[in-house]
Amino acid sequence: VQLQASGGGLVQPGGSLRLSCTPSGSIISVNDMGWYRQAPGKQRDLVATITRGGSTNYADSVKGRFTISRDNAKNTVYLQMNSLKFEDTAVYYCNADLISTMTFQNVNYWGKGTLVTVSS
Repeated sequence: VQLQASGGGLVQPGGSLRLSCTPSGSIISVNDMGWYRQAPGKQRDLVATITRGGSTNYADSVKGRFTISRDNAKNTVYLQMNSLKFEDTAVYYCNADLISTMTFQNVNYWGKGTLVTVSS
């Protein structure tokens, strides 16, 4: 099982980006999904999470600017990032709890990360 994240890139302050993440492999079900980020020289921090039922949780620093959503039919999680700031620059990692035919147990997985750079 791998988590495939996409959508990162270079954007100017005030701009927008949309990240997406989909697990590959033989997936039985996907439970909680989320996004974390790690800026240079800093620890990895929570950005937002979403349950299978759609309940969301956000870091205070992104509330009102970022929106996490998911498409359960596609096992895909999205992160819409608006009003981006310099301090949003980081590698963004997808995270998911899912059950696959590899283990038949709920296992937590991390994606490889996608770089978001906010620069003028």
